[in-house]
Amino acid sequence: MKRLFDIIVSILILVLFLPIGLIISAWILIESRGGVFYRQQRIGKHGAPFNMLKFRSMRPDADKSGKLTVGMRDPRITRSGYFIRKYKLDEFPQFINVLKGEMSVVGPRPEVKEFVDLYTPEQQKILSVKPGITDYASLEYFKENELLGRAEDPRKTYIEEIMPAKIELNRKYLKNPGIAQDLLIMWRTFIRMVR
Repeated sequence: MKRLFDIIVSILILVLFLPIGLIISAWILIESRGGVFYRQQRIGKHGAPFNMLKFRSMRPDADKSGKLTVGMRDPRITRSGYFIRKYKLDEFPQFINVLKGEMSVVGPRPEVKEFVDLYTPEQQKILSVKPGITDYASLEYFKENELLGRAEDPRKTYIEEIMPAKIELNRKYLKNPGIAQDLLIMWRTFIRMVR
């Protein structure tokens, strides 16, 4: 049932978003060299790696200087990137990941291997489901980049404070999975984006 729900929602959103996606794609290509999409390896269900898609918001090879984005004024972010990140538009290509069966619309946000390797056995339980585009942690840490931008040591702050809190929120989601909860999280995400 959840898979069918994911497919229907993804097709609807991708079709509705297509005109905006084409404009964003043109802006990215005009502004800086490199492709439209950014692919980053993330860890999915049962620890299987996959390439998560986003609209490219940084200059090419920007992730070589770190996986975390620190603040919205990170010098690696392009002008178009600043705009699409602010309104979370860079995330829309992940609906393609959903159609491919690598992600779900709602579920724990997928992490990079570097941070998944730090999970305790208890925390690894969140890998029992497909990762999602949005979840409780995405709502709670909607401005995560700004939090990291104010941190003295962003990596340490993420590992010791933000990541464990996000995992706890994901465990809350796993206690009561279902379409009703997914719809609630999707609605709250939409309202947060609009605001």
